[in-house]
Amino acid sequence: MGDVAMTVPVIRAFIQQNPNVYITVVSRPFFQPFFDEILNVNFFAVDVKGRHKGFFGLLKLYFDLKQFNIDAVADLHNVLRSKIIRTLFALSGKKVAFTDKGRAEKKALTRAKNKIFQPVKSMFERHVKTFGELGFTVDITDPKFSYKATLSNEIISVSGEKETQNWIGIAPFAQYDSKVYPMDLMQKVVDDLGQNSKYTIFLFGGGNKETEQLKALANGKSNCIVVAGKFKLRQELYLISNLDIMLSMDSANAHIASMYGIKTVTLWGATHPFAGFKPFNQPMENCLVSDRAQYPLLPTSVYGNKKVEGYENAMRTIAPQTVVAKIQSLLK
Repeated sequence: MGDVAMTVPVIRAFIQQNPNVYITVVSRPFFQPFFDEILNVNFFAVDVKGRHKGFFGLLKLYFDLKQFNIDAVADLHNVLRSKIIRTLFALSGKKVAFTDKGRAEKKALTRAKNKIFQPVKSMFERHVKTFGELGFTVDITDPKFSYKATLSNEIISVSGEKETQNWIGIAPFAQYDSKVYPMDLMQKVVDDLGQNSKYTIFLFGGGNKETEQLKALANGKSNCIVVAGKFKLRQELYLISNLDIMLSMDSANAHIASMYGIKTVTLWGATHPFAGFKPFNQPMENCLVSDRAQYPLLPTSVYGNKKVEGYENAMRTIAPQTVVAKIQSLLK
């Protein structure tokens, strides 16, 4: 989900700066709402479990896409499926380009020995380069954010009307435990923020287990609302577009909030913003990282899927008071 969300700011800038070009985004149907607000974008939903399953399914996908009279292909994912599709288009004479994910530089950043601790090119810059190889100029240095969804009565029945309060989103989960802020420390963050009656806090997550944890975080606070399980993705996106700030792990919610221009504070454990996944248009100061003086091997992983013994408590070096102070300073 985060990978798809990171394409949105680049595609939006592309359309703003190349208004006579039409883009067909090819992805899983679940992600279509990400692109609703971008003009000149057609979304093609891939049926990976049915019509487009397997190699022969990819051939069907290729012929399905040919009907759109595509002139060029930008492969922003660069995995086996997309490589096959772009190769078929290249063989038919179309211009193709793909995003180099910089695996070698990321490996150098995360390895234990001879670590090269310096920022690599962001995924946003890499996508810009891909479009550049197709002959299009895209400038993402001065992004234009204009989208703030009108909330339906169904959403307002959960969120309440936004009047003078600051709306704070908190997404305390991630795909891997090494990227998740300890729940007892997150409880302190929520408790501290919840004392301010001018704040309305929305807790994001999914699934029964996460929902129960969110309910525990919100317990006893009238200004703390558990969003998990109450909305479909499109409705969650509408709500996120109206937030004043989002607190997230190194996860999809950070990229979703930042694609709407929402101020985003991120907490980093085994991973690090230097790996190219810092949320779009957010300053490095909004990325609160674990203490490398105590844990010098950080970052130990690009995606958080690799664990290093003795580094389980790295995120405990990010004090709850630091998190709260950062949010409060940005709300001022």
